[in-house]
Amino acid sequence: MLISHRVDGDTLHMTLHHSLDAHTRAAAAAEIETLVHTHRPRHVTVQVPAGEPTPATLSVAVRAHRMCQSLDIPLSLTGATTAAQRLFTTNTA
Repeated sequence: MLISHRVDGDTLHMTLHHSLDAHTRAAAAAEIETLVHTHRPRHVTVQVPAGEPTPATLSVAVRAHRMCQSLDIPLSLTGATTAAQRLFTTNTA
């Protein structure tokens, strides 16, 4: 299982259980997109494995952020290092 999720009120919480690589990136991105379109949340959180995320993990998080941004849904990234969170914010603002 790449992603687990739960809905709490109007927030969709997703957890990536493992750092992603080139082979799992597309499946994770598709799963996130499906979950967002299915649940139609007002807010989304994506928790990534603690520490420094892999490039594929960051890629999926940025892609999810852009998709949510196009739907006017705020997305927050948790679990990553502060440096990765700054990179995420800088790349998607």
